[in-house]
Amino acid sequence: MKEHEIKKLDHTKLEFILKGLIIGGISGIIVSLFRLLIEVAGEKIVGIYLFLQIHRWYIILWLILMIFCALFVGKIVQSEPDIKGSGIPQVEGELQGEIHQNWFAVLWKKFLTGVLSVGSGLFLGREGPSIQLGATVGQGFGHFFKATPAEKKIFISSGAAAGLSAAFNAPVAGLLFVLEEIHHSFSPLMWITSLTAALSANLISLNFFGLKPVLFFSEVPSLPLKYYGHLILLGALLGIFGFIYQKVLLSLASWYQKTHLPEFLYGLIPFILIIPIGIFFPHYLGGGNQIIISLGLNNFSMQFLLGLFLLRFVFSMISYGASLPGGIFLPILTLGAIIGAIYGTLIHQFFGVESIYIRDFAIFAMAAYFTAIGKAPLTAIILVTEMVGNITHLMPLAVCSLCAYIMNDWLGGNPIYESLLERLVKHNSPSITGIKTVFEFPVNAESNLDGILVRDFNWPQEMLLISILRGSNELLTHGDTVMKAGDILMILTDEGNLSNIRKSITTYSQLNQ
Repeated sequence: MKEHEIKKLDHTKLEFILKGLIIGGISGIIVSLFRLLIEVAGEKIVGIYLFLQIHRWYIILWLILMIFCALFVGKIVQSEPDIKGSGIPQVEGELQGEIHQNWFAVLWKKFLTGVLSVGSGLFLGREGPSIQLGATVGQGFGHFFKATPAEKKIFISSGAAAGLSAAFNAPVAGLLFVLEEIHHSFSPLMWITSLTAALSANLISLNFFGLKPVLFFSEVPSLPLKYYGHLILLGALLGIFGFIYQKVLLSLASWYQKTHLPEFLYGLIPFILIIPIGIFFPHYLGGGNQIIISLGLNNFSMQFLLGLFLLRFVFSMISYGASLPGGIFLPILTLGAIIGAIYGTLIHQFFGVESIYIRDFAIFAMAAYFTAIGKAPLTAIILVTEMVGNITHLMPLAVCSLCAYIMNDWLGGNPIYESLLERLVKHNSPSITGIKTVFEFPVNAESNLDGILVRDFNWPQEMLLISILRGSNELLTHGDTVMKAGDILMILTDEGNLSNIRKSITTYSQLNQ
């Protein structure tokens, strides 16, 4: 007889630390191999396009090969739709009970098609697929060890943190991404397991790629306080550009539909268009990390930077809109760095700011642009800090990111991964699965839940508030229990209702009462 039980998680945390080490180690190996194959492929691709510049007759053969690659990837994506795109919305949907992935199929198919798509030079990033690969490792771990639904969510989250950590050698950013972008809350057991997995994956990745930061900038001077006013203006501009990015990205599906091609053939467009781009600009293909590094070493003309931005923006949209396995994380950072370099060059030419600070603005703009688009400022700030390998710029990074966040919020921008998830599941209707699950709901200081009795709140149906975590104590609830800011509500529901229950409580707790 199958039992559905609410298993109390091990509060000693030691068991989950050990599980996090295992999940992180496996994720680190898989993501490091994924990253290595993409980097090797990227180097080979540059050599191929340099060869094609001289031997033009071979372009026909290369075109045939790229068409075959597009068809191969398209058919695999058609067989497993959950591998399309970055994979981050799918991970969020899995944790919210709105998407149910076949973890093993997603794992190997995402790995293979991700290497082919990103490694072929398309303007896609490896980080989204790396997060999904790590999450599927965590999901598979939970499957093998027959974990409860609550434990599975911890394992999936830990794998996601490990994936980002291994992709960028950024373990703290991996943890923050899970807490800030995926869960929007802080759970002690979640963060300690995710941090352990992220550190474990990062250790594996460092053995593959060495200790040098992914986007190492040498000798970046500290920005003088007299130039901080420029951070406010740059942040506001990045908030506007981020809003434009969000709108364009979310409209790509309708644009591709106008081609009247079947969705699995959308990949033909970027795979064919990348050929002339590669012939004329072989060193500017891929996610863009080599572009960011070059911006830290050299100053470029305004015309070159504007042309590069236009090329990167347009073709990154074409690449992502084709529903190919690949992310937008690194392309966003690249676009942000280019915008920062453009701004730095402008104020150098017209306001006399020293040219040595142009690279500073490129660094700040990376974090601010990602903040505007992803609405995850802490992740953006720490990610850029870890990738650049310099902790002396936290203050200007925070100022610029905050201004970008405020401007984008004022314009009505929404977190891009949440918007993509809504598009992904808009046709799905909730269904009763018969599987009980417990999820955590934090009580924030601004929530209407703060200071009221349990019986006085308009709770949605199909759920049960079973306990409240307050500090290190767990309280059994009754009608007279007062909820307080900082509490974590433990709520029981069916897995099929989880997303709607969470949304309902969030909406009710924000209404004026």
